[in-house]
Amino acid sequence: MPCTRRTFLQHALTVMAYSYGLFARPSAHAAPDIAKPAFSLLEQTLKELFNGSKIIETDKIDIQVPMIAENGAVVPITVSSSLNNVRKVYILVEKNPQPLSARFALAPELETIVSARLKMAETSDVIVVAETHDGLYSAKAGVKVTIGGCGG
Repeated sequence: MPCTRRTFLQHALTVMAYSYGLFARPSAHAAPDIAKPAFSLLEQTLKELFNGSKIIETDKIDIQVPMIAENGAVVPITVSSSLNNVRKVYILVEKNPQPLSARFALAPELETIVSARLKMAETSDVIVVAETHDGLYSAKAGVKVTIGGCGG
């Protein structure tokens, strides 16, 4: 069978990939990875963003988000707050692969009102964290994401 340029390149790339370990074969003695991570993605994200600082729940953050979203790709959210000296506002979606959905830096003279459109992978809580000079404050709201508006 004659070797064409295409098959030669395929074989050469496969050999190079194996030699660099890109297609590593599983070991016969490898133990299955049964252990689950100790922290969820949301907890890891909060730890990385705020270095383990205490976040206080408050009712001074108002989250306007639909209770039921027919399309998880475009979920509108508006956040307002009566807290003083808000420097940053973080919007996180608990069950998204990347929990941090938005981050806003605010000037001190601005009123604390921000809005965005979120992409939500599934039914989840939306957590808003406001960073002030006094500390970190949070509030959350649940959003049910339906498939095609059918309530499922």
